[in-house]
Amino acid sequence: MIQKYSTVLFILLFCASAISAQELKRPRIMGISHVAVFSHNMDSSFAFYKDFLGFEEPFRLTKADSSISTVFIKVNDLQCIELFPERGTGNDRLYQVALITDDAEGVRARLAASGVKVPAKVGKGRIGNYNFTCKDPDGHTVEIVQYESDGWTMRDAGKHMSDARVSTRLKHIGFAVEDLERSMKFYRDILGFQETWRGSRDNKQLSWVNMKVPDGDEYLELMLYKDPPTMEKIGSMNHFSLEVADIQKAVDHLEARPARATYTKKWEVKTGVNRKRQINLFDPDGTRAEIMEPGTVDGVPAPSSTTLPPR
Repeated sequence: MIQKYSTVLFILLFCASAISAQELKRPRIMGISHVAVFSHNMDSSFAFYKDFLGFEEPFRLTKADSSISTVFIKVNDLQCIELFPERGTGNDRLYQVALITDDAEGVRARLAASGVKVPAKVGKGRIGNYNFTCKDPDGHTVEIVQYESDGWTMRDAGKHMSDARVSTRLKHIGFAVEDLERSMKFYRDILGFQETWRGSRDNKQLSWVNMKVPDGDEYLELMLYKDPPTMEKIGSMNHFSLEVADIQKAVDHLEARPARATYTKKWEVKTGVNRKRQINLFDPDGTRAEIMEPGTVDGVPAPSSTTLPPR
């Protein structure tokens, strides 16, 4: 009898916890704040991101010994690429994916109620924005950022956006995912992301799934795999995409820059499985920068794949 009541009590408590998580109003997530990558040599990274791609550096953070902690490469007033000094060899170069919200504490509470390990409270970072980090099912660091009016991001609004930059928008971030269903539970069920498209390289198994932020049109690209990829392969899977209106004009501008001579890898305009024109560039550490048009070659959406995930 006691065991029976204990079982009933456990079920009731479990259901109450689940209902509590569901009843928490989902805070807004409006877009991508930044992608952070590791750099083995900052001078080489600067040559790629500043001189070649044309972005500017609004500010940087340093350590107590004056060495570089973080360099911010500005894409637009809300988005940037963050460069971090390499922390040992053999990593996949992607440090973190960051999302924009107007209620960081609300996102933290929702994640906590869903069983995700998060800090006890939201802190304010060195550049004056509220933020915290957690891990997704594949161990990727996800940062939730809430911009503050007196933070450095908003203080720099309208500045450090050269006409020379190859793109004015970070449209998506892609990263390697082992188990699609686990990722869907995290990004779709907890954070509210919406699936928009599935693609397959060989029409035999699913290669990636696009997940749009719930309150905007930027997205994450879940790059699926079956066998553990090599570091070189994973460096290509983990990528970020910069949107351009006309890929050929972007190529012409890049070709005309003096820093073009420093980029030795082969590149060409191709049409992807999504039927969008693009080029793939790689920074000095092998992180892929995908330069891509927003629409398909003829305006007709590419059909979503019906193939099954690798796992």
